[in-house]
Amino acid sequence: MKEITIDCLGIDSAQSLHSVLAEKLEFPQWYGANLDALYDLLTAISEDTRLILNHFDTLGSFRRGFRMVLNDAEDENPHFYVDIL
Repeated sequence: MKEITIDCLGIDSAQSLHSVLAEKLEFPQWYGANLDALYDLLTAISEDTRLILNHFDTLGSFRRGFRMVLNDAEDENPHFYVDIL
């Protein structure tokens, strides 16, 4: 299983989180950096992948939307797992 760990300390905007996710998850150049595009790419993952997000609670008010998308993608895709710490 592929494991990707992201430390959310210091991520201060939704755009910053999108950038880090795109880099770590190796999203294509055309990634739209919005929650709909994030969901689409997470549900398309075909290799077992665990995303570990440390200090997720330090993110600003934008974390709620990300949390919902991550949970929905995990429910939809049997190859995607998320641990929010």
